[in-house]
Amino acid sequence: MNIFNTLTRKKERFVALQDNHVRMYVCGVTVYDDCHVGHARSAVVFDVLSRYLQHKGYAVTYVRNFTDVDDKILKKALEEKVVWTEIVATYIDAYYRDMNRLRVRIPDVEPRATQHMPEIIDMIAGLIQKGFAYQVENDVYYDVSAYEAYGRLSGRKKDEMLAGARVEVDVRKKDPMDFALWKGAKAGEPGWESPWGLGRPGWHIECSVMSIKHLGEIFDIHGGGKDLVFPHHENEMAQSCAYTGQEFSRYWVHNGFVTIDEEKMSKSLGNFFTIQEIFQKSPWKKDEQGKEDDVTAEVLRYFLLSTHYRSDLNFSDKALSEAKSALDNIYSLFERLEESGQEDQIENSRLLEKALAEFSQQFEQVMDDDLNTPKALAEFQRFRGEINKWLASGGLTSEAKTQALESFRQFGVPLGLFQLSSKDWSFSRTFDESVTFGAIANVSPSSVVDSNWIEQQIENRLQARKRKDFATADKIRQDLASQGITLEDRPDGTTRWKR
Repeated sequence: MNIFNTLTRKKERFVALQDNHVRMYVCGVTVYDDCHVGHARSAVVFDVLSRYLQHKGYAVTYVRNFTDVDDKILKKALEEKVVWTEIVATYIDAYYRDMNRLRVRIPDVEPRATQHMPEIIDMIAGLIQKGFAYQVENDVYYDVSAYEAYGRLSGRKKDEMLAGARVEVDVRKKDPMDFALWKGAKAGEPGWESPWGLGRPGWHIECSVMSIKHLGEIFDIHGGGKDLVFPHHENEMAQSCAYTGQEFSRYWVHNGFVTIDEEKMSKSLGNFFTIQEIFQKSPWKKDEQGKEDDVTAEVLRYFLLSTHYRSDLNFSDKALSEAKSALDNIYSLFERLEESGQEDQIENSRLLEKALAEFSQQFEQVMDDDLNTPKALAEFQRFRGEINKWLASGGLTSEAKTQALESFRQFGVPLGLFQLSSKDWSFSRTFDESVTFGAIANVSPSSVVDSNWIEQQIENRLQARKRKDFATADKIRQDLASQGITLEDRPDGTTRWKR
């Protein structure tokens, strides 16, 4: 398996530090608001990386943190006139709600900054003792000039780093690039006792402490969005390597942005959709309350994986609609594989064995090439096309059908896709998919085409054809077409419908 390492700026063969055990740390969210689609992408990307490593036979220890004390949290608490811990509790719950909907697996460890204050204080004290940090009144800063390799992760020169950093203006610092390890508490702010007075940690130090505590001083993979490369991950690397005297993470993996109209989706720009909004606005749900989120989750995951994780991904109604159509094709095949029918084409079943071996090899090959999920999805669609040809030219044996269906399920697991039943999927075709996420907040009852009504029309058409009343049969087909419903008459006399 090859993976792109931000540190070396090239694809490298992945070799775990311990034979079959991978240790991975991913920077999580600061819990002060609902997560948007950009957060969803990062969560899904590293969920897939973890799943695929397990698919390859590795044991994976996956750690993803919560930043649960921060200026943004304190500001939100002030605005809402509640204690800051209430903000933290609210948005951690919201995060689990969203990740559960997206079928993102819970990591093995989910540490919080506030649970690691003794270790944070110890690491800061160690950096001071080693000459990499200095105290100014109740604050402690990391001395960037003391670490000669600063900038090697981002590859930036000092003037570029100064322009790109969120530099905290403080004339007491030795250098504008020096960053806070410990912040003295201001009036009304939460604080923890330390050798430098009451205060709380800076943003970067917490991840160094939590990753080292739960994974060791050197581990395999450190991940996050590419906006974290600098300054967050650059600072993490500098303070961690200075503290331990050795390398930190061996592979640095970063996903691209989600954009709207080619501009990065972010809360500061106000051009974002929260995960909660997408599920609320989705036309693919069973009722107005959105009790059935499986179809929306499948569509969103497929969309997020349809572009390579390192590239930026443009969010649009059209892109989501294309993902839904691609999934419709897969689940339509599942319906056919679940049907009984003609089974006399033994030769087709032999061809399936060969095609399955090729599909398995191609899937692993593209996923081994830096987790190339778009090509993996293309392989699923290619395999689907082959199976449909055999079904149309004589069929497959029951055993071959079962084998084909199980193969989609098995190889879909690393992507978190193709695990629904065709029955669960089919109800999504009864909704108006012209509804756009940006234009309407909920699907109205009037947009629903009732599936019972469709089935009744199909039965009426069947009876009309038996009576040789072809004018009525054609009229029923036209009426269904006007509602966006297409019919497919099967050789066995049954009729299937879909949007």
